[in-house]
Amino acid sequence: MRKFLPKFAYLLATSAGAGLSPVWPGTVGAGVGVALAAVLIPASPWLIVLAYMAVFAVGVWASSHVISRTGTEDPQIVVIDETFGTAATLSMLPLDPVWWAAGFLAFRFFDVVKPWPIGVVHEKVRGGVGIMLDDAAAAVVAGVLLLLLNDLIQRLP
Repeated sequence: MRKFLPKFAYLLATSAGAGLSPVWPGTVGAGVGVALAAVLIPASPWLIVLAYMAVFAVGVWASSHVISRTGTEDPQIVVIDETFGTAATLSMLPLDPVWWAAGFLAFRFFDVVKPWPIGVVHEKVRGGVGIMLDDAAAAVVAGVLLLLLNDLIQRLP
């Protein structure tokens, strides 16, 4: 069990190896988030919320483990946060390829640029909680802005 848990933590933190991609590991991890959101489409809203709570908690544990093993505050191979953030963003949006593409791009923008308040979370909260929480904030900002845009579009004549 002692050898299994560290490997399992790495498997989860890298979103089944997506974080090991030699190019754009965060974007590859975000792609896993698209798959996660798609799998959850038929689930009830409560099950979706529970699934995201579980992914968040597992992400905190797994990324904390990788941080402690690597001695790096935000290891590049840890992409479960991008997986979580993308899936959470897409789950807020209409089930439409255009909205999902916009959600993917908006989440990645806010995740990379980290404007206020996302940047504050990124700077102030450390460890596995910080890794997951700044992406949760990016997901909320991206999702809310796109929902407002969708509402505006629906109101146009």
